[in-house]
Amino acid sequence: MMRLFTAVVPPAAVLDALGAAVESARPTARSLRWAPREQWHVTLLFLGEVPDERVDAVAGELGRVTARHPAMSLRLRGGGTFPPKPVRSRVLWAGLDGDVAALAELADAQREAAAGLGVPVENRRYVPHLTVARARITTNLTAPCARLDALDTEPWEAAEVQLVRSRLSGAPRYETIAAWQLA
Repeated sequence: MMRLFTAVVPPAAVLDALGAAVESARPTARSLRWAPREQWHVTLLFLGEVPDERVDAVAGELGRVTARHPAMSLRLRGGGTFPPKPVRSRVLWAGLDGDVAALAELADAQREAAAGLGVPVENRRYVPHLTVARARITTNLTAPCARLDALDTEPWEAAEVQLVRSRLSGAPRYETIAAWQLA
């Protein structure tokens, strides 16, 4: 079994700007588990555990669906939390701006393609974001979220989507197993 997700990875300059915002937020919430830079990405679709013998078929179908969608202009802007009330949240994230409607269409198309292959996927509204930290228990994330509110990166062209394997033994490790160009 492979634990998989699809994602867009911002370029280094955008991650640099995010890093500065994260460093500003860190002192305001010491109890958070901060995601390392090498794990920063914008998830499109979480596939969960996919049997090894199905990975090629899933990758092939997701690649076909992805190639029909255009590249898009995105930027990181502001912050937020899950659940959305920062006084009682567990996840701190950077928000996205730009062609987010096109990003959501791509995420929806990938979800439909995976479901059509029999891969169980969550059926909920897509919220474009980049997770930067998690709390083990519900926490007041008002202060770090306010620090991320000032985040506003230069736009970048998202032209590639990656299929990523996530290994959870010990610290999570990510491995890109396929990449597809947007039209």
